[in-house]
Amino acid sequence: MENQHSRTELILGKEALAKLRESRVAVFGLGGVGGYCVEALARSSVGTLDIVDMDRISITNLNRQIFATHRTVGLYKVDAAQERIYEISPGTVVNKIPLFYCEDTANHFDFTHYDYIIDAIDTVTSKLLLVLRAQEAGTAIISSMGMGNKLDASALRVADIYKTRVCPLARVMRYELRKKGIKHLKVVYSEETPIVPTIECRESESILQGEKSVPGSAAFVPAAAGLIIAGEVVKDLID
Repeated sequence: MENQHSRTELILGKEALAKLRESRVAVFGLGGVGGYCVEALARSSVGTLDIVDMDRISITNLNRQIFATHRTVGLYKVDAAQERIYEISPGTVVNKIPLFYCEDTANHFDFTHYDYIIDAIDTVTSKLLLVLRAQEAGTAIISSMGMGNKLDASALRVADIYKTRVCPLARVMRYELRKKGIKHLKVVYSEETPIVPTIECRESESILQGEKSVPGSAAFVPAAAGLIIAGEVVKDLID
C-alpha cells in the first residue's frame, strides 16, 4: 500500500525507515541551514525532532529561510517550524525548545537522549560547547560552517574539520577544537572565498541590526547546506 514514504522506502528499504522512525534528532538553529535540514528530516520519516531556537522570524529572513513567509513574520521560529512539520508529517514528535544554547542553558539538555545532534548555529562559543557536550555524551554530531557571503552551492563539501580549507569559521573552529583536544568533527563547509558585501549593503544592514555586523546571504547556499546535512544524518542513522 502506498504511503507518503513509499518513494523513500524504494531506495532505503523498510528496515532503514523503521530505524528513522525510532530516531530522535536535535537541531540547534532554525535559520537558513537548520530550517531546510529539519524539513528534509521530517520528510524522511525521522520520528522525533527536538528543535532549538529562541528567535522570531523577521522580514530579513524571507530571502532564505524555509519557515519564513509574510504570514509567519513575528512568530517564534520553533512555532512556525512545528506547524510546518505537522503539515508534512503529523506523526512526527516535535519538541519545541525556544532558547539560545550557551553555558547558562546547556544543562536543559541530556545529549544521551539523542541519536544525532545538528549544529546549525552561528556563534562560535555555542558551537564549541555543543561539540564538547555531544562528544562527552558519545552522541554523533555534524556542524555547519559559515554559509554567509556565499553564492556557489557547488563549493559545499563534507569533511572532518581538520581537512577544511578557505572557510574563515572553520579556521577558528579548528584552532579552538585543537586546544580542547577534540580530534574529529564532521562538518559541512564551503570552499568558496567569501564575498565582501558592498558598503551600501553593510550600512543598510547595520541600521537594521543596530550596528551589529551581519553577512549577506542568498536563498540557495544555506538551503543546499541544510539538505546535505540532512542527507548525512539519514545515512549515518541507518548504517
